[in-house]
Amino acid sequence: MTTAPPTHALPPTVLGYPRIGPDREIKKALEAHWGGGDVAALIEAISSHRRRTLDHLVGLGLEEDSAVPADGAVIDQVLDASVLLGLVPRRFRDAGFAAVAPDAPEGLTLISALARGTSEVEPLELTKWFDTNYHYYVPEIEADVAFAPQATALADRFRAFRALAEQSERTVGAAPLPRPTLLGPVSFLVLAKSVGAAAETSQAARFDRLEELVGAYAALLGALHEAGAAWIQLEEPVLSSDGWDIPREQVIAGISSAYEQLGRLTERPALFVPVSYGTAGDDALAALGGTAVEAVGIDLERGALPSAEALRPLAGTTLAAGVVGGLNVWRTDVSRAAALLDTLGERHQGPLTVSSSTSLQHVPHDAARETQLDPQVAGWLAFADQKVGEVLALAGHLTGGADALEGLRADDAARRRLREQHPQVHVESVRSRLTAVEPQDRRRAEAEHRRAAQETGLGLPPLPTTTIGSFPQTGEIRRIRAAHRRGSLDQQGYEEAIREQIADCVRRQEDLGLDVLVHGEAERNDMVQYFAENLEGFITTAHGWVQSYGSRCLRPPILFGDVHRPAPITVDWIRYAASLTKKPVKGMLTGPVTILAWSFVRDDQPLADTADQIALALRDEVQDLQAAGVKIIQVDEPALRELLPLQVAERPDYLRWSVESFRLSTSGANAATQLHTHLCYSEFETVIDAIDALDADVTTLEASRSGFEVVSALSEHGFSRGIGPGVWDIHSPRVPGVDELIDRLRLAAEVLGTQRVWSNPDCGLKTRGWEETEASLRHLVNATAVVRAELAAKVPASV
Repeated sequence: MTTAPPTHALPPTVLGYPRIGPDREIKKALEAHWGGGDVAALIEAISSHRRRTLDHLVGLGLEEDSAVPADGAVIDQVLDASVLLGLVPRRFRDAGFAAVAPDAPEGLTLISALARGTSEVEPLELTKWFDTNYHYYVPEIEADVAFAPQATALADRFRAFRALAEQSERTVGAAPLPRPTLLGPVSFLVLAKSVGAAAETSQAARFDRLEELVGAYAALLGALHEAGAAWIQLEEPVLSSDGWDIPREQVIAGISSAYEQLGRLTERPALFVPVSYGTAGDDALAALGGTAVEAVGIDLERGALPSAEALRPLAGTTLAAGVVGGLNVWRTDVSRAAALLDTLGERHQGPLTVSSSTSLQHVPHDAARETQLDPQVAGWLAFADQKVGEVLALAGHLTGGADALEGLRADDAARRRLREQHPQVHVESVRSRLTAVEPQDRRRAEAEHRRAAQETGLGLPPLPTTTIGSFPQTGEIRRIRAAHRRGSLDQQGYEEAIREQIADCVRRQEDLGLDVLVHGEAERNDMVQYFAENLEGFITTAHGWVQSYGSRCLRPPILFGDVHRPAPITVDWIRYAASLTKKPVKGMLTGPVTILAWSFVRDDQPLADTADQIALALRDEVQDLQAAGVKIIQVDEPALRELLPLQVAERPDYLRWSVESFRLSTSGANAATQLHTHLCYSEFETVIDAIDALDADVTTLEASRSGFEVVSALSEHGFSRGIGPGVWDIHSPRVPGVDELIDRLRLAAEVLGTQRVWSNPDCGLKTRGWEETEASLRHLVNATAVVRAELAAKVPASV
């Protein structure tokens, strides 16, 4: 068998870099385009961003050929792969869309439509990317839709990256070759879903398309080779999990088949296959070792160190050791990382290099920009730029020996001692309170008793209408907050301005006819950051943006110490909103697991302990809201499934402590207080037992973007409390039609029972404008009225 040898060794590298820009340049360019801006401006912004990123990474020290990853995705790496493979769902083809080059104007239009939908076509489903807060767009596999690889487009993209590298002012002599990155074929199919006729047999039937898909990848590799690419990164992160709907054995067989075929190609770049987000598994290493893959990457942040026996199939293959974490913001433990490299050097019979454990897309750009943080805490942090430096320093350990890290080891040890001694890292009162928690502190009254008390106290109609919590964060609201931060608006003026926004939001909801209102969250910058700013044990950043999905970015707080609540957080705002209406107003809190999942969390104690500390702080808030007369309190847990371990055997323990933590936060409420929770963008079927065990009186779920599949799962499970399957997708700009909302409400009422179903959107309305928000809610209220009337007509008149 003849293979294409690499033209040069795989150098120290990172698996990816934040794509949004240090000042969210790509987010802003996308949103300007979506708001009606010229596509040429978006194309120019993308090109400028790619040039700056290439230049910046070379400046950080990734100077060798193929050291810099060339991520061409504008919105999402899975969506980018779908478009490069020409996979356009039938409903989009019927609406006039076709497979086109993703970087062309038509391609950017297609990408936007797939991600956001159109007025006539619903978008692709969004779901969690492994156990992170990133969301990807789920590819759809249809029996009658073939792959149409955009090979010329991918080659043109590589040439464009190479030309940008040659324009760099940092280039001395020949510009370093970029390294194209692409989701691998096996992961692409595992992460996809079958739809239409392709789903009739089983979801797993999509894996039958693997050979066809490998042929499409072969076309892409051939075009890259012709364009001069020396290496390509084909990521296969699904190998870190055994929890897919396709059996692990079939996934491993697919890896063997796919890379045996791709390895046989003589005109291709060298293949670098990293496995991120956990342990690759001995079976995966053996499968890859049986092919002509030139380099394999392993995650040593989350994953286990392979044994010498497990590494034997990779003899002669380059091993990229992911010893620099891509999912956290803490400085790498240099001594631990060096020891891992030394052990791998002894066990692996082949070249060894250093990489990040995952793409750095999950962390902010540069910790050096955070000049307002506690200097001591800031010294513990490493964002993407600092992690590049750590990769290169540890690579120096491979070539320079132990002495190469002597200064870095001493500095790291000193910082770790200071961290242990920081007064907020260990707070005795917090730890004593946690120790005193008893099992009864995590239990409420029986559900039937609660239901009777709440029906009497609330008197809500069938199919109560409500929203999930947030309302549009308008430019005026952002200006109010910015003026307050700058000091040009004092505290009294700020509070008065926010009260005006709350009053407006309550008035609009009353005018629309909603049954249960919210205050709209005008005072909140983010559902997690807001609480972090009001709890001890957190710090927040000024520039620490990361991408969550599409153009949505957030600044995850950094949880570094013991968590406690110095004062009530939400009570005054909710009390004020409730004073404006006779209808119930929900108190709105973010749950302990979601605060944990959407923060960068301390790595020096078990996650369960940290979650319980947050839960105790929220428990105090629940009880204060209840004392203020709030009868409905929502504690959101959209990230419950997000932290679900990738290995099935580890899931029961996680689900136990996450559920118990939620219940610790809510079980201080009395029977008459109705507790809601909300979950979104997850495959809920895998955690239905845990959702039930949360014991919330009402649970609202994302349902519309995943085809209302969760409704059947809830029915089969026998879910017995209030449930609100979201009837329209708020992440798309389209306004749902009344008829489609009627159909979904009818289905939910029929399957789940009229007395338990709530009528609501599938998530908060923060990112939407008022015009579309009011139009959609008006349709929701009208649709609910129709279904209520239908249900009433079916009830026999009382004798």
